[in-house]
Amino acid sequence: MGHTRLGDLPRTRKWQEVVSLIAGGAGACQVANAVIRAAERGLNLASEHAALVEAFWILTQLPVAAREPDFSAALRHRGLPVPDNPGLMDIVGAVSEAIDSRLPNNNGRTDLWEMAQAAACECIVEAVTKRTGGLFGVSADDVKRTMASMATVKQFGDFARQFYGRLTDKVLQYYVSRTTANHVGNGMRFATLAAKAEFDKALATHCREASKIVEAFAGEWFSKTNWEKKGISRDDAKGFSHVAMQKMVAELKAGAK
Repeated sequence: MGHTRLGDLPRTRKWQEVVSLIAGGAGACQVANAVIRAAERGLNLASEHAALVEAFWILTQLPVAAREPDFSAALRHRGLPVPDNPGLMDIVGAVSEAIDSRLPNNNGRTDLWEMAQAAACECIVEAVTKRTGGLFGVSADDVKRTMASMATVKQFGDFARQFYGRLTDKVLQYYVSRTTANHVGNGMRFATLAAKAEFDKALATHCREASKIVEAFAGEWFSKTNWEKKGISRDDAKGFSHVAMQKMVAELKAGAK
């Protein structure tokens, strides 16, 4: 994806455990836990990555902006270049552009940058389409109403959970995909591409279930920080992200036991 890769994990002894598990027919849960152990240091460092912090900070701003009288102006004030009465794709495009703007000329762009950017955009689309029944016929009012509904403890908790679950899945898939492609075929771990797709789906489910650990924490943090500080800063988002990723890693490692 980007110009800078996440790391040289396949050269480590822990990565050999991941490869052995896949070759031996282990389930997605076992593989995910092994990858987490192998990638733990990188994931903890990733928690303070500029793109991850910016993506999560923007997610904290959307619900607050949607509750202001002029949604469009509130978004532009937060650095999101949207037109008046923005639709879903207007907001998704503006979010992607705003994250990119934190990296002038794409200098230093990484795979993790693109993963965080994609996870944030996917969360926004899912949040809106889940409440409106699909992409077609979604009005600007539907988008504003959905974003405003995210400003509660419960709804923002779920919003954050979706983001960290998706992001973790993307990171795990990034590593796992390096070897699963070598184990597809007759008599191998995945007899067909469909079997591999089921494995990938199970891996995503595993990450989504593990992200439950972030849900209540995120909702309460969002409400408390907005109330006490009258807004959430990027530094606040960075601090939260560091703890959230630690919780995700710990939860997946606990599952490995």
